[in-house]
Amino acid sequence: MQSWRVKRGCRGLGGARRHGKEIILEGLQSVCRGSALFLGGNEVKSRAVVKYSSAPPRTAFARLEEKTDLKLPPANWLRESAKLGPAGTTILGNSKKSKPFSSFGMAYDFIDSVGNDVDVVSDSENIKKLLKIPYSKSHVSMAVHRIGRTLLLDELDIQELFMRSSQTGDWTWLKEFYQRLIDQKWQRKKKSKEHWYQKAILSKFLYYSINGDGAAQPVPSAAEQQGPSSSDQATDSDGASWPAPFEMPSSVSEDPSASSQGSEPLEPSYIVGHVASAPKEQNLTTLFNDGENSQGLKNDFVRNILWTFEDIHMLVGSNMPIFGGGRYPAVSLRLRDNNKPINVLTGIDYWLDNLICNVPELVMCFHVNGIVQKYEMIKTEEIPNLENSNFSTKVIKDIAQNILSFLKSNCTKEGHTYWLFKASGSDIVKLYDLTTLCEETEDKYQNPFTMPVAILLYKVACNMMMKKNQNKKHYGTIRTLLLNCVKLLDKSRHPQIIASANYMLSELFQLDEPKKEESSESPLNENSDESYSEEEEELADSDENGSYGTGSDPSDDNKAVAIIKSVGELSVPEKYKSIHQIRPSCTFPVCHDTEERCRLVLSYVLEGLKSVDSSIKKESDLPAADPNTPIPLKYEDESTRGGPEGLEKQMALFLDKMGSLQKGNYSSQSGMIPGSWQHKMKLQLILKSSKAYYVLSDAAMTLRYIKLALQSHDTYCCLCTNMLSEVLLFLSQYLTLCGDIQLMLAQNANNRAAHLEEFNYQTKEDQEILHSLHRESPCQGFAWATDLSTDLESQLSVSCKCYEAANEILQFSDLKSQNPEHYVQVLKRMGNIRNEIGVFYMNQAAALQSERVVSKSVSTAEQQLWKKSFSCFEKGIHNFESIDDATNAALLLCNTGRLMRICAQAHCGAGDEFKREFSPEEGLYYNKAVDYYLKALRSLGTRDIHPAVWDSVNWELSTTYFTMATLQQDYAPLSRKAQEQIEKEVSEAMMKSLKHCDVDSVSARQPLCQYRAATIHHRLASMYHSCLRNQVGDEHLRKQHRVLADLHYSKAVKLFQLLKDAPCELLRVQLERVAFAEFQMTSQNSNVGKLKTLSGALDIMVRTKHAFQLIRKELVEEFDQPKSDESAPAADPSPGLSREEVIKLLSIFESRLSFLLLQSIKLLSSTKKKTSNTEEDVVLKTNKQIYSQLLRATANRNSTLLERIDVLIQLLDQLARGGSGGQ
Repeated sequence: MQSWRVKRGCRGLGGARRHGKEIILEGLQSVCRGSALFLGGNEVKSRAVVKYSSAPPRTAFARLEEKTDLKLPPANWLRESAKLGPAGTTILGNSKKSKPFSSFGMAYDFIDSVGNDVDVVSDSENIKKLLKIPYSKSHVSMAVHRIGRTLLLDELDIQELFMRSSQTGDWTWLKEFYQRLIDQKWQRKKKSKEHWYQKAILSKFLYYSINGDGAAQPVPSAAEQQGPSSSDQATDSDGASWPAPFEMPSSVSEDPSASSQGSEPLEPSYIVGHVASAPKEQNLTTLFNDGENSQGLKNDFVRNILWTFEDIHMLVGSNMPIFGGGRYPAVSLRLRDNNKPINVLTGIDYWLDNLICNVPELVMCFHVNGIVQKYEMIKTEEIPNLENSNFSTKVIKDIAQNILSFLKSNCTKEGHTYWLFKASGSDIVKLYDLTTLCEETEDKYQNPFTMPVAILLYKVACNMMMKKNQNKKHYGTIRTLLLNCVKLLDKSRHPQIIASANYMLSELFQLDEPKKEESSESPLNENSDESYSEEEEELADSDENGSYGTGSDPSDDNKAVAIIKSVGELSVPEKYKSIHQIRPSCTFPVCHDTEERCRLVLSYVLEGLKSVDSSIKKESDLPAADPNTPIPLKYEDESTRGGPEGLEKQMALFLDKMGSLQKGNYSSQSGMIPGSWQHKMKLQLILKSSKAYYVLSDAAMTLRYIKLALQSHDTYCCLCTNMLSEVLLFLSQYLTLCGDIQLMLAQNANNRAAHLEEFNYQTKEDQEILHSLHRESPCQGFAWATDLSTDLESQLSVSCKCYEAANEILQFSDLKSQNPEHYVQVLKRMGNIRNEIGVFYMNQAAALQSERVVSKSVSTAEQQLWKKSFSCFEKGIHNFESIDDATNAALLLCNTGRLMRICAQAHCGAGDEFKREFSPEEGLYYNKAVDYYLKALRSLGTRDIHPAVWDSVNWELSTTYFTMATLQQDYAPLSRKAQEQIEKEVSEAMMKSLKHCDVDSVSARQPLCQYRAATIHHRLASMYHSCLRNQVGDEHLRKQHRVLADLHYSKAVKLFQLLKDAPCELLRVQLERVAFAEFQMTSQNSNVGKLKTLSGALDIMVRTKHAFQLIRKELVEEFDQPKSDESAPAADPSPGLSREEVIKLLSIFESRLSFLLLQSIKLLSSTKKKTSNTEEDVVLKTNKQIYSQLLRATANRNSTLLERIDVLIQLLDQLARGGSGGQ
């Protein structure tokens, strides 16, 4: 906010407030919203914003007539009136005095400011006392507590404390310590008569002042406004309210309306039921009541002010009466003895009071022996320049900054009670850590500050947790606050706070946070200057500045944390500034992996569960359980489980239980009362543990963790009175993951022993959490899903049932529509597992079929397996189609087609191969297979949807057509069909196979497609060749068959030539083409025609050279392989090359070449006799030479295969160069 110098005439706090607590928004409703007062030549920035006020509307004070005797009581003295405000009256007019826990009362009301924005929370009297230390000889005794970056200051009344110690013995250790080190002859100091006299006169004066105009004004803090002689003395003990050390009840009230304060500036704190993953519908009860009377934690100041003094932000409580109206909108009223001049202490006192309350003027009433003399008006900025009361405002500013730096640098441990002490008349200020001193005694809970500090730590953490939009960066601070809170409390006395704190600690770790947030650059570590974390305590306590050292000075005290050796140091500008900036700390622990994060969460959950369990009284009714004894994990094999049939029964029971959950059945073995804090907290903790185990299981894919997650969830179901949809969704997710893990285990059967060992392992932490769960439920609700089976079929069935159960849960409420992504994932998994089971049964059927040798008929077992497999595929297809997953539906249709082909293969006769025919059953199943493949293609629509699946389905369809055609060709059903019909069907099936065989697209499957297409053309050519040989008559049909045979032979050759690994097939096709030419030659009569055919046949022979070169290359590689790599004899470089087949084909080739050459020589010789042709002569000569060499080569029986091939290649070269016939 902009600040400026106050001009003359800018007065007071205009605008009346309503009676009762309220927050004054936008600061003061005044002319001067903030001010930089120009005082004595030094500018000091001061700004005050009233956060809360219970004062009634301000009215003018009554100006007393001269000679009024203040020793006489006014008519309204000590009379109770609503206009006196909330204060009750006593003989001194008011009971208001600083309580030991006054700062805590304010902190509870303004929890937002604590730990973050505000540096100091305290009574204005304590602030003034600190700032007057260098000027005053009076003693100072204050308790200091750190909460985050905020310091809470409270008066520690030693006299009151030791009076209490004499009665109860609570503070004996401190009394002994005090007498030993500070004041050996301590005795209670009594108030002087003068003190009581001054108080009585002040009380009567204020009552006179509010009586003048009939509109009585409240006097909230008369007892505080003391004369100069008493302003620095110890306060009365009458109103002090020290709680007994153990007054906090172990079971606190749960009624939110039981708060002792009528109206609160802030909403009460709740156990965090809304943070992170906690179901939003569950509002948990108030943990404790704000402002417990027994604790003295009430905020009983007339006004709470946010005061910014230079760069120091303070939340201050003030009871100073402020008057206003008429010429003076806001003034403070003071009574002075005219015989006693105003000294520096009184001046500072008045100046600070007016600054804190933003009052621009002071009205001073002077009296002599109680007789009013005169009134005097003094401006606030003129107070530092008054005669006998001259002080520098800049020095006050330096004192404030130095004291704050000193305290912040040394009060580093949250939860510790520090004692700032200066003895009367001494210049030395000492700071002690009372908590550390107290721990040296037997019972650390003797410190009465323990409980209020713990509650405040808890409330500040709660408040930060509620601010979801910004709490991520404060997680380190929240964690430190909660850990310190738990450290302070006795587990047996405060189980509820401890359970709640541990739950919040577990909530700080986001179980599902993405990986990037686990890095060291996480925003969790970018904290502002806040309190030290536990790890830094040792460093924080080290001696960082010579000013705090405990040297050889006799005044040094080795028990003190730090010492200011002379109060004069506080006036030196920035004396302690060097360590005023507190290091960034409270860094949130960086979890480098998911397991570490989940384990941290589970450790906090376990502590929370222990707290809840310890508070439930019916322990004697529970079965005795030793946490050190592992709970046996049931291990069943398929024989005891009863297989998939037993699963069906367990599933039915499970679904019945889920249905009853909707009605809210409650069953707890420990006797927890529904709605109690234990019940609500245990529900939250169990839910958190189930989620942590789920995340662990998801990361490690282990059945052990998902079993623990489901056991936790089962217990949650037993305790829950109203099952939330969010929790049902969790269960669906858990079961889905359980299905995934069971499927993974089924697919990794080789590691079964390792999986079993891992499944049976338990950490001590897991055992203790399980014991806590077993207090409420037997945890067997999901045993059917989490047991480790040794049987593959059982594991697949369990996996399927898990997905089915997950799907059923989504049907219970509107979860399916609310979580469409999860629903789709469940159905995908159901489709996938049904495919897996279908393939499992299909493979079993195929295995049975391969074992069946003798029997021709199909066994019942095979048929049963077909039915099971078909049923699974059908359901899986339905699952995928219901979520429009065309690709996976196509894959399952493809598998169904494969099943049909297995059925077809099972029906082929196992009898005599020569009598076997293609059966109608085979045809039926192959046609069904074709239908399923075509459906798969229709499901995909186009190749663009999923090219790989499209190509796969096309290949399978081509294979089916090809197999069907091959079987019909090889085992023609001539007993049922005519030869022509069979040939037609074979031709159609082959052409369809060819249509779905993509030879052009470049892919890994391209060579296979080319081989398939070449084989189809070869078979078709062979079929037409055969028809031509066997056919008589119908010349047109013969010609057609001749053309088709020639066409298919040439296409087969072209395709085989593209392949490098099919030389034998290429050779065979070429030989068949030669045979085809020979057959044609037999029907020719003219020599010219025969010569032409012979020339074509020899040309085909020449073109086989490529095939022989490929064969030679493979033989050479095969010959060299053992020499170069004897360690791998099993490696076959050419699995497609058969030596026997090569020899057979070579022999045929040699004989056919010999025959063709002989026929060529004969025909050319006979032609030569009739005509003379030079070209034919050359051909004849060449053919004779080649024929001669061939005869010699074939006659040599000692030639190796490689040598024979070399000879042939050489001869074919000569034949190619010399021409092969006379065209």
